[in-house]
Amino acid sequence: MKKGILILAGIFAMTMVSCKEDATKKVKEENVEIAAERDAKNTDFPVMTFAETEFDFGTINEGDVVEHTFKFTNTGKAPLVIVSAKGSCGCTVPEWPKEPIAPGAEGEMLVKFNSNGKPNQQTKQVTITANTEAGKEILKIKALVNPKAKPAGGAPAGN
Repeated sequence: MKKGILILAGIFAMTMVSCKEDATKKVKEENVEIAAERDAKNTDFPVMTFAETEFDFGTINEGDVVEHTFKFTNTGKAPLVIVSAKGSCGCTVPEWPKEPIAPGAEGEMLVKFNSNGKPNQQTKQVTITANTEAGKEILKIKALVNPKAKPAGGAPAGN
């Protein structure tokens, strides 16, 4: 048992001592300058231009499942690739095109909202990860959800 502890302590000590190299010293300054110049010249990004980035469902009843289609155009100079789209909670589910969208082409993103268990004012967002310059785009939805009617109080039936 003591040997095992000593061996583990020795291995731990060696790993702590052997990691003293500073990784920033290995980066060549000329490579940083070349990369900065290259990135400054590259303006050929796709651009997601939405007809609207927010949608209000108005007043709905708790339990309703509503959906809205957000239309967009790739107004950039390169094909648009949507990597993922995620709702801010499990009640908000986006569907997006999986194939690249050419410059000038249009696309659609369907956003479904399930209001079950979500009474009162709701504001949700969809975060889109794509190969745009910013890398992330945001869509917002909102609704005023009428709560389900509560059962009337009193003694249970059959008593």
